[in-house]
Amino acid sequence: MAQLFLHEELYRGREALEQLGRVKLIVCGAGALGSLLVDNLVRQGVCHVTVIDHDRVEAHNVGTQVYGQGDVGAFKVEALRALCFRAAGIEIEAIARALDERSAPKLLRAADIVIDTFDNSAARQIVTEHCRAKQIACLHLGLNTDYGEIHWNEGYRVPQDVVLRDPCAYPLARNLIGLVVAIGSETIVRYMLSAVQEDHSVTLRDLKINRE
Repeated sequence: MAQLFLHEELYRGREALEQLGRVKLIVCGAGALGSLLVDNLVRQGVCHVTVIDHDRVEAHNVGTQVYGQGDVGAFKVEALRALCFRAAGIEIEAIARALDERSAPKLLRAADIVIDTFDNSAARQIVTEHCRAKQIACLHLGLNTDYGEIHWNEGYRVPQDVVLRDPCAYPLARNLIGLVVAIGSETIVRYMLSAVQEDHSVTLRDLKINRE
C-alpha cells in the first residue's frame, strides 16, 4: 500500500501522509467536480471518504466526469466506489440518495470536512446552512462557463441556478474542470495539514488563477 503513494510521501513526508489518511471527508455530489476530486484525493492517500449523490451515470457524463461508457446506467456513487477500489484499494462509502433538510443532519454528522460540488442552488444552500450551524469546515467548488471557484463557507454566497431549456445543454470545458479539481485538491490537503483556509477563482479563457 505504501508504494501506491510513494511520490506523494516523498513530496509531503510520511507524517503528512499519515495525517491525510485519518481525515474524514464527505463529498456532496459525484458529477464533474465531485467524481474527479474523489479520484484525485484517494490517489493522494485520503482514505476516509463518503460520497452523496442520487444520480445515475448518463452518456453525456462520460466527457466531463470520471466514468466510462460501461458505467452508463449505474448510480454514480457506486461506479465511483468501484473505481476508487480498483485504483487505490480504498473503499469509499457510497450513499445513493438525495441530501435534503431532513437527511442533512444524519448524512453530514461524521465529517471533518464537507466538500460541496452540487450542481443546484437548493442542495448547496442546505449544505451551506447546515455546516455553518454545526461549525463544520466546508469547501465549495463550482463552475460556470469558463469560470471556476474554490471557496470556504465563511463569506460564501450560493449562486442562483442557470435556467436552461435542456438542463444537459450547457457549455463546460474539461480543462476548466481539471484546473478546479487540482486547485481544490491542493486547497483541501493544505487545510488538512495546516488548518489554513484559502479561496481561489479560475478563468479558463485568459488562464488566470487568483488567490482571494
